[in-house]
Amino acid sequence: MAVNYRTGSAAADEVVDEIVCAGGTAAAYGASISDDIAVADMCTEIAAELGVVDLLVSNAGTASRGKTVLSTQMPEFQSLFDVHVLGPIDLIRRLLPGMRAAERGDIIVVSSAFTDAAPARCAPYTMAKAAIEAAARTIAKEERLHGIRVNIVAPGLVATDMGERLVSAGGDTLENLADTYPFGRVCVPADVAAAVAYLASGDGSYVTGQRLLIDGGGPEQSML
Repeated sequence: MAVNYRTGSAAADEVVDEIVCAGGTAAAYGASISDDIAVADMCTEIAAELGVVDLLVSNAGTASRGKTVLSTQMPEFQSLFDVHVLGPIDLIRRLLPGMRAAERGDIIVVSSAFTDAAPARCAPYTMAKAAIEAAARTIAKEERLHGIRVNIVAPGLVATDMGERLVSAGGDTLENLADTYPFGRVCVPADVAAAVAYLASGDGSYVTGQRLLIDGGGPEQSML
């Protein structure tokens, strides 16, 4: 398994260690998804060291700055599209030939429930996520004949460093919000991972072109 990171090499190494300790094979690869040369080099290294990639979980992301469309400068729109749309599409295009040759291929795009709510002051982020969802649904149709499944996992607010930053920007904390969310908590990474594992498993072999919301049915007091 290839674990990609941009700056968090220590965290990536921890994931690799967990996989190896569980009996798997893994290695970490540093590359920014928005750097096409770095991505190309990474794909070459992965192919040489680990072989054909038959499962891609596209999870790179960054948040926008919380400004209105009028006050957001165009470079921010471009940056969010580079990370959430153009970079992932470049990576997918590089991996598709190998996936087509495999017995089965899976692409799982991690998006966001924000695309449903389209909240104020989040346009660069929601626009980019909506765009990659549209691309994923298209690829699902194009690649079905090649045995490739393409699905979308769309969590709500997730208890991650990025989620904490989003909440703190509004003057709150994840802990304070927990009681206002379904089941008394916000989504955690394990919830997202479980959905990804299902889609990539044999149980998900007849599922493609779908979008799975992981938000507990929607927050009772929405921050979206």
